[in-house]
Amino acid sequence: MDEQEHDPNTARTLALAGELRVVAGKLKRRLREQTQLGDLTFSQVSALGQLDREGPATVTTLAKAEGMRPQSMGANIAALEAAGFVSGAPDPSDGRQTIWSLTDACRNWIEAGRAARQDWLFHAIQDHLTPDEQEQLTGAVGLLRRLLDS
Repeated sequence: MDEQEHDPNTARTLALAGELRVVAGKLKRRLREQTQLGDLTFSQVSALGQLDREGPATVTTLAKAEGMRPQSMGANIAALEAAGFVSGAPDPSDGRQTIWSLTDACRNWIEAGRAARQDWLFHAIQDHLTPDEQEQLTGAVGLLRRLLDS
């Protein structure tokens, strides 16, 4: 056996990493529950998120960013267009391509979802944590930022 497996600090850190992964997953699921996705699939929501973060893009660019085939992304975009969430315009540098953008209706839907998640989290913190615990959570958020920035 490796010496690190017997080191109490390593064992504690390994357990902490596992617990943090589980808690982060549960938090993500709870936040996701606060948004009404309607009939959208995870892939469609992911494509909308990509367009929201990175701006207008072609189906090929979106497919590469999401790790999927362009044909599959094309089907997602077609469904999103039918739902009124994206609109396309010819690519000025290559008329054969279409540049897809979020519609105002989609931006409003995204903002409403963010507001719902923020509201749930605000009330959960306010209702279930003491002021001292809220201060501890503030410190933990700073530590999580450092982990994510490493």
